[in-house]
Amino acid sequence: MPPIMTSRPPTTDSLRIGVLAPPWVAVPPVHYGGTELILDVLCRGLDRLGHHVELFTVAESTCEVDRKWLFDHGDPDRMGAAAPELRHVAAGYDALAHCDIVHDHTLVGLFLSQLRPGLQVVATNHGPFNEELTDLYERTAHIIPLIAISRHQASTAPPSIPVARVIHHGIDLDRYSFDPVGGDGLVFLGRMNPDKGIDVAIEVARRARMHLTIAAKMREPGEHRYYAEVIEPLLGSDVEFVGEVDHGDKVELLSSAKALINPLQWPEPFGLVMPEALACGTPVVGTPVGATPEIIEPGVSGFIATEVDDLVDAVKTVDRLSRAACHQRAAAAFSLERMAKAHESFYRAVLDRTSPLERRMRNLGDDLILP
Repeated sequence: MPPIMTSRPPTTDSLRIGVLAPPWVAVPPVHYGGTELILDVLCRGLDRLGHHVELFTVAESTCEVDRKWLFDHGDPDRMGAAAPELRHVAAGYDALAHCDIVHDHTLVGLFLSQLRPGLQVVATNHGPFNEELTDLYERTAHIIPLIAISRHQASTAPPSIPVARVIHHGIDLDRYSFDPVGGDGLVFLGRMNPDKGIDVAIEVARRARMHLTIAAKMREPGEHRYYAEVIEPLLGSDVEFVGEVDHGDKVELLSSAKALINPLQWPEPFGLVMPEALACGTPVVGTPVGATPEIIEPGVSGFIATEVDDLVDAVKTVDRLSRAACHQRAAAAFSLERMAKAHESFYRAVLDRTSPLERRMRNLGDDLILP
């Protein structure tokens, strides 16, 4: 578990921040991996603020901060398996025990952290507050302050799960190319899953007589089945499936598109591809579910509609939107700097309201210490 030392020297006012990533995918990911992409941005943003950031991940990660690990490689095919995640998280808490605060992005860590009395831990829920996650967070939310990634996601948490703060994801705008012109076609990026509305995107593109490029992760059996049964029969010269793309190809697809079509069919907690498109100057046409209304300003950075007819009308009129305004929206609301400063503020607020003794009591289950 050797460390990789890459971050800048901390300042006198800096925090020692441990970030615990899941063990399945490298940080940043080579291909699809929303959480891991966010962790790369968060770690680098905190490092730029002068904090000493230590990331516990897998050895193949290349995030430009100090890194430690147990496993050499991620293993997405075993995602959710108990034994490797337990080993990874246990080793992570050993490696990060000296930090002022640990930001845990795993599920197992919600419980293993309790073996470290006195260590201040916060967590982010990257998924929906469904039945399974609700049961887990109910057991720990009074001990571990919980961050939500959108106001909509936070609104779905039951009263038994106090959300300590909402912090939207951010992106490193330096890694996206702004194109003031764009192209003639539409693009879809995401997972090969019916929740993403790929079949709706195809219908919208065909009715608008626009070419559609589909770039989607397709690794799991259900994703392959959905593609074979639903999407593949719909492909043609005007609808192209290019598979899963790396960051460079993703940026090229987004920046050269007329619009991102994102007709979500489920209340996605955030949806990182929308700020990514805006950073490239590409407006977004989507449905009013999940966090979409928090990301897209209708008539400024895109359009939001429920019915297919309205989505068709929207993609036909995106040319009247300013691509510069789309980029400005991403820079103002979803930058690396904004996200890092919001987390820094949260960490300090958590640490300022608890003394070392109180933190030790909280980790032993004292309900008087609020998150």
